[in-house]
Amino acid sequence: MRILLIEDHKRLARSIVDGLAGFRFGVDVFHAAEDGLAARRELEYDAIVLDLGLPDCDGMDVLLEIRRSDSTTPVLILTARDTIDDRVTGLDRGADDYLLKPFAMEELAARLRALLRRPGRVLASGLDVGNVYFDTSAQQVSVGGKAVLISRRETAALELMMRQVGVVVSKKSLENVLYGLSYDVSPNAIEAVISRLRKRMESANATCVIHTLRGIGYLLKEQ
Repeated sequence: MRILLIEDHKRLARSIVDGLAGFRFGVDVFHAAEDGLAARRELEYDAIVLDLGLPDCDGMDVLLEIRRSDSTTPVLILTARDTIDDRVTGLDRGADDYLLKPFAMEELAARLRALLRRPGRVLASGLDVGNVYFDTSAQQVSVGGKAVLISRRETAALELMMRQVGVVVSKKSLENVLYGLSYDVSPNAIEAVISRLRKRMESANATCVIHTLRGIGYLLKEQ
């Protein structure tokens, strides 16, 4: 799951990135509104965490800008503004949730999971292809009813392909989901993730196969 974080406090932003990684969230962080909005135009995010006190623009205006072109991506406001008027204004302008600083990382993760469990969002239901089942809430994979331990990036790759089973998933789409804008991705990084995932699925006797279409992407199909 990929989260866009727009937060100008660099130490707090780094803490959020590291903290959410422990809950299997990948986070792209930007410290100014303009940069965050530019990233949102380039990539599709599962949710947005937005600070209101940004150096180049008020967060409420950023929220309006997001909602002009995107009515569905969940937005969680994360701020020290604690008046009722601020909360009402944020929710009325399109925020889905409002969390005050200081906060516990566990609560932030729980609130994001709650937003993503809403109908149509990425944690809305479990996924199954053949004898492979993916519990989107717990972010756990099982094959034939037995849990399979796989890495966070392998899990993200499998989820993306299971959501588009029978459809070619481009290498670029996988790069965006697995790495976002926070990493310099080596040329063979995606191939390595898919190779490890394929071996784990084969070892667990999965009845679905990942096909490689050279120069195009990957295709998950039931055997």
